[in-house]
Amino acid sequence: MAAIVRADLERSGQFRFVEPVPARMDETSLPDLTPWRSKGADAMFAGSVTRLADGRYDVRFRLWDVVRGKDLGALSYPVATQDLRSAAHGIADYIYEKLTGEKGVFSTRIAYVTKAGSRYDLWVADADGENARAALTSAEPIISPSWAPGGSHLAYVSFESRKPVIYTQEVATKKRRLLANFRGSNSAPSWSPDGQQLVATLSISGNAQIYAMASGGGEPRRLSQSSSIDTEPVFSADGRTIFFVSDRGGSPQIYKMGAQGGSPQRVTFTGNYNISPSPSPDGRWLAFVSRVGGAFRLHVMDLANGNVTAVTDTSADESPSFAPNSRMIIYATRDKGQEALMTTTVDGRIKTRLAGARGDIREPEWGPFTR
Repeated sequence: MAAIVRADLERSGQFRFVEPVPARMDETSLPDLTPWRSKGADAMFAGSVTRLADGRYDVRFRLWDVVRGKDLGALSYPVATQDLRSAAHGIADYIYEKLTGEKGVFSTRIAYVTKAGSRYDLWVADADGENARAALTSAEPIISPSWAPGGSHLAYVSFESRKPVIYTQEVATKKRRLLANFRGSNSAPSWSPDGQQLVATLSISGNAQIYAMASGGGEPRRLSQSSSIDTEPVFSADGRTIFFVSDRGGSPQIYKMGAQGGSPQRVTFTGNYNISPSPSPDGRWLAFVSRVGGAFRLHVMDLANGNVTAVTDTSADESPSFAPNSRMIIYATRDKGQEALMTTTVDGRIKTRLAGARGDIREPEWGPFTR
């Protein structure tokens, strides 16, 4: 459990591990913090895991501010064997929030798709890639998973009827509902922040355009009006804006328009191929993939001033998605010749390869804080 907590915190880019002082510690009393101060530590935590008579484990921990010599709180709870990993993520969330003032994301989940041979799987896993569970298995492609607010449902596109069709699925029960099976293609679903509707790319009119639909189904309402291909729509965090990709200017670029439609404004101007917009939950950033000299690399734009920064040096990045606290981004890429799930801090300083199922890994989506 200590290793999981350490890995979570270090992956966030906000923490640096300090080798422990060689002394016995537990969560029951304040230790001598002098040696920790001499090591330059700002905080420390200690805990214990004790097996109970009923087979569960008693997990306890306490956090201290080393600089001020202050107790920052403690927790204890009984945990079943299968929930020890989740408990470790919860401890990391507690420490992260106490020391940064922001919510940790280590207890959230991710979704992604793998292809192995002729088999496609939609996976739901812990935020570190561990504990993956298949939500759907198919002999036909699965693409574009999108989390509903609260994390209870996923929308995705399945080709099981030999054409792209949009479903929504309850994650816990795997019960699913057909959302869009209109004439032509049905693709790229994305939820509104209130969960009441989705936007998607439909080709009812003959070419790919952006439509809005109620989350319970019904007739779609067209939002974009062009003779070009408009696709990959996604809401801003406040629900007022939709970012999307269009080739209306001759090459794929990212645009934005009001949530009810209207005249689009171009957002990306650097490079001639920019796709896969992902706005941060705090409204500050836009992650996207840009083709640079034949390489597809993850970039981040500061939406306040339009400044763009490349945050990777790999060449096959795809499908960026922000953590719900806006501090990290998950994406798929090739690392050392293999398909990989990666996270990066927004500044690109700390990158971590996540655990993941074997096969061709693609289209990760970071889930929201759960309700």
